Amino acid sequence: MSASAEFAADPSLDADQAAAIDAMLPAVPQFGWTSRALRESLRDAGGDESEAEFRFPGGAAEMIETFFGLTLRRAIARAEPDIAGEMRLGKRVRGVVKALLDELSLNKDATRRAIAWLILPRQARVTARMLAALVDGIWHAAGDQSADFSWYTKRASLIGIMLPTLLFWLNDFEEDNEASLAFFDRRLADLGRIGAARGRISAFCASLIGPRADAGRMRA
Repeated sequence: MSASAEFAADPSLDADQAAAIDAMLPAVPQFGWTSRALRESLRDAGGDESEAEFRFPGGAAEMIETFFGLTLRRAIARAEPDIAGEMRLGKRVRGVVKALLDELSLNKDATRRAIAWLILPRQARVTARMLAALVDGIWHAAGDQSADFSWYTKRASLIGIMLPTLLFWLNDFEEDNEASLAFFDRRLADLGRIGAARGRISAFCASLIGPRADAGRMRA
């Protein structure tokens, strides 16, 4: 899907910025997420290099967030045929994550530069914002309809899985990303076991408290 088509389908995307990201990606491995990379791409395309000064006023943060947003939308489009008939929410989430890794693999060196920038301590706020947008998009694409407190817990849980998965994926050189998906599956399974254990502990505590509370009410 072209950047212009994606902009038409999703008004939250800026068409000019999306096109600029696509144009500058080949220069990012060498120059990073910088105005120089953008200027190089504009020059190679025969455009006006001075546009680089105002195309992304937020600098690297805005470039990287636009890159991940654009990649997520392409991943969702890629995943839709595979997850459309899947009844299990967890499998649909995995399908979107798989498509996301496949899309990022098309620009792995540029993604590596983005993640190296994001994990700097001073970029913690940008990283949190980007990850929140990423996991919200994944849950939404997977068809999550939760509106209660679980909406927050699901997203917080997936944030805690996605960053380690992306870091693992940087050193996964298999074309199918299966090792990275297996890592994601293990983290997701661990989270499920923790949730089940918490549920059992809560039920056990309730069973202890319940009779005593009833006895207290009877004495009153």
